[in-house]
Amino acid sequence: MRFTKAQATGNDFVMVSDPEATLDLSASTVAWLCDRHFGIGADGLIRAVPAHKLPDGVAALTAAGLTSTDQSPLWFMDYRNGDGSDAEMCGNGVRAFAHFLLDEELLELNDSESIPVLTRAGLRTVRRVTSGYAVGMGVWSFIDPQMAAESASDSLVRARGLTDPRPALSISMGNPHTVVALPDEAALQKLDLHHAPTVDPTPPQGTNVEFVVPADPLVTENHGRVRMRVHERGVGETLSCGTGTCAAAAAVRVWAGADAVNTWTVAVPGGEVTVRFIARTDGAEDVELAGPAELVYSGDISLPRCPAQLASHA
Repeated sequence: MRFTKAQATGNDFVMVSDPEATLDLSASTVAWLCDRHFGIGADGLIRAVPAHKLPDGVAALTAAGLTSTDQSPLWFMDYRNGDGSDAEMCGNGVRAFAHFLLDEELLELNDSESIPVLTRAGLRTVRRVTSGYAVGMGVWSFIDPQMAAESASDSLVRARGLTDPRPALSISMGNPHTVVALPDEAALQKLDLHHAPTVDPTPPQGTNVEFVVPADPLVTENHGRVRMRVHERGVGETLSCGTGTCAAAAAVRVWAGADAVNTWTVAVPGGEVTVRFIARTDGAEDVELAGPAELVYSGDISLPRCPAQLASHA
C-alpha cells in the first residue's frame, strides 16, 4: 500500500488514496499502521475516497445536498483514530487532507477559491491562507445547553496531576469535547495525560478532554490567547487537536463574558493555530480554524496478511 505521512501542528496522520474504494482497512489494520513501534506511527489514519463510493460518504453528500460522480468526484475524509475506531472528523486532519489531495493532483485549489471536504460530521470547506489552510469547521454548540446556560459548566473532570476534580464545559464541534480551565502553566505541565481523564457525566459517544490556561492578559488588541493540552478519545495525548482548539476557544470565550472576542490564538505543544468565530443570522456562530499542514514523507508498506500478525505486538 502506498502511503504518505502528514502532520499539522504535530497532529500526525497516515494518508492513503483509495479512488476505487477497494482498500480493506479493518480497525486492527489501522491500529497496526498507527502503532509507533510496529507500524508507521500516527495519531490516526485518513483515507481519501470518492464520497459516492462509501456509505458514510453518501450520507454526507445527502446531508449537504451535493453530488459526486466518477467524472467529478467529491472527496470523503475517512478518518480513523489511532486505535482503529471511526471518528467524526479532525480539524488538523482536514488541513492535512486538503494538502494531500492537492499533492496527489486529485483536485486543484486557486487562491481565491475554497474546496469542499466531506466528513462524518458533515461538509467542511478549505481555503488557502498565509499560515497554510483555513477550514470552515461549521457551527459550535453546547453538548448540554441547559447545564451550560445555568453554570457555564456541565461536568467534573479528574486527571492524574490534579488534586481535586475540576468543573468543565462540554462543546460539540461535530465531535465531543470537554474543556477544563487551569490556573497557571505549572498546573498544565503537571498533568499526566498518558492516562485518560475521567469525565462525570461522560457524553454518550465519549469525549476528548482539553486543559487550557488563559494568557495574562487574556485579550490584547482584540485578540485572545490560550495554551492547551489534550487527551484525544481513542488516541491518548497528542501534540495538537484541531477541533479541540476550536472547542477550547469557544469555552474560554463563554467564560470570558464581557471580555470575549472573536479571534483567538491557541498554543499547543505542536505549534499555534488561529480560531475565528463568525456570527450567523440565526444566532449561531460558525468557526474557522487556520494553521499549517505538511507532508513529511511517502513510502510503501506491506500489510500483514493474518490477524495473528496484527495482534503479535499487543
